[in-house]
Amino acid sequence: MFKRLLPLLVFVALAVLLYVGIEMSRTRDPNLIPSPLIDKPAPTFALPSLHEPDRVLSNDDFRGEPYLLNVWGSWCPACRVEHPYVDLIAKSGLVRVVGFNWKDDRGDALRWLQQFGDPYDPILVDRDGRAAIEWGVYGAPESFLVDAEGIIRYKHVGPIDPSVIEREIKPRLEAMRR
Repeated sequence: MFKRLLPLLVFVALAVLLYVGIEMSRTRDPNLIPSPLIDKPAPTFALPSLHEPDRVLSNDDFRGEPYLLNVWGSWCPACRVEHPYVDLIAKSGLVRVVGFNWKDDRGDALRWLQQFGDPYDPILVDRDGRAAIEWGVYGAPESFLVDAEGIIRYKHVGPIDPSVIEREIKPRLEAMRR
C-alpha cells in the first residue's frame, strides 16, 4: 500500500515546495539581496583611478563624507538604463557618486563615458574583479551607500531608478546627516 502512495506523496511535497517558492518570490523585492556587509566597514581597497591610472585611491580618500559607490561596466546593458539616474544623483548634489568600473577595458570604459556622460567623482578600476569579491558584488549594476565613517549602510542590486532614490537613498542620507 505504501509503495503505491509514495509517488503521490513525493508529488505533493514537490508541489508544496514550488508553491512556497512562488509565494516567497511575490512578496520579496528581487533587488533586496541580503548583504553581510550592511552596518560594517567597507572593505579595504587600493585601486587605480580610471582617468589617472597612476593614481591609486583607497578607503582613506573617501572618509569624512557619505558616498554612493556605483558598480558599472561598459559591457553592462542595465548600466545604460540606470545611468541617467546616477547622473541625476550626482548633479543634484545629494551625495558624492563614486564609480566602480568592474571587469572592463579602460578604452571601452572611457568611450562609454564620453558617449553617456561622466557623473562620477572619481572612478575606481577593478579590472580583475578581486575588489568586487570583497564588496560582495553579484553583478552590475549594484550600488552601495557608505556613510562618512566608511560604514556600508545600504546595498542596491540592479539599476537605480527614481523610486529607489526617493524610498531608499534619500531617507538613509537624511538619517546619516542627523
